[in-house]
Amino acid sequence: MTEFTGYRKGVNLGGWLSQCCHTKEHYDSFITEEDIKVISGWMTDHVRLPIDYNLLEDENGNFNDEGFGYIDNAVKWAKNYGLNIIIDLHKTAGFSFDKGENESGFFESPTLQERFYKLWEHIAKRYAVSDGSIAFELLNEVTEQSYKDIWNSIIKNCIERIRRIAPDTYILVGGYWQNSPDAVPDLEVPYDDKVIYNFHCYDPLMFTHQGAYWVENMDKNFRLPFDDVEPPITPEFFIERFSRAYDAAKENGTVLYCGEYGVIDLAEPEDALKWFKAINTAFDRLGISRAVWSYKKMDFGISDSRMDKVRNELIQYL
Repeated sequence: MTEFTGYRKGVNLGGWLSQCCHTKEHYDSFITEEDIKVISGWMTDHVRLPIDYNLLEDENGNFNDEGFGYIDNAVKWAKNYGLNIIIDLHKTAGFSFDKGENESGFFESPTLQERFYKLWEHIAKRYAVSDGSIAFELLNEVTEQSYKDIWNSIIKNCIERIRRIAPDTYILVGGYWQNSPDAVPDLEVPYDDKVIYNFHCYDPLMFTHQGAYWVENMDKNFRLPFDDVEPPITPEFFIERFSRAYDAAKENGTVLYCGEYGVIDLAEPEDALKWFKAINTAFDRLGISRAVWSYKKMDFGISDSRMDKVRNELIQYL
């Protein structure tokens, strides 16, 4: 594989069906078709849709058709505006990248793993297409390196079961340390030629997460101007950062996709713009497809009013 066709530049719909208050009022208002129309005007070709398992299942694993209806809407709206879509399982029963979600046991429990497989089989039955317009992302941000071997096994088993239903659908897989590029070389050789290596990038964290209340030992008043970062944030900084992941993907016959990247809303918009310009240059030089985090709010919203004065330029660097 030489490129992730149809998924070159995208936008995350974070906070809509994942990392949210799971209420009908929220689902019905946070993202609407008008938002997808806006995104389609930003020189993008896809959206990434994070979803939580508890949108789709009750506590016993029974499927909820009303929850799936929101994915149906997202798929329909994306199609209406010529966008492809990645369905990203952001949280599964027994695992979340966010410790505050109090999900645990997935990597130790064959029962929870079977529930995961069955959920993906159901998703595949509803959304599998052969034209490449819908892709599947198995799980967001595996955390611990100690999960490496069992996670590789789960990936293989899950893809094998999905492939009985969806033989041609792109499937994205990422590694430990919250989809770190450093973990990509530890992913097993792709199951087939429609499997993509996925990573996230918020480097350097002290810049992109300055003042973030959820980062351990981060002073909420800490600020770091772009020009004060050492080493300097340049395209070469990112190219070096991605080099091992890029080489692993190339060696194993696949490509890289950066499913999340962005700058916290506490940074100056002009500084965020410089960061986006640098990372975009690296993405383009290496042929890495990507989706920015995130469309609105979530501490990273690029449609929020704070970005008004730089957005017209910013969308050139997504």
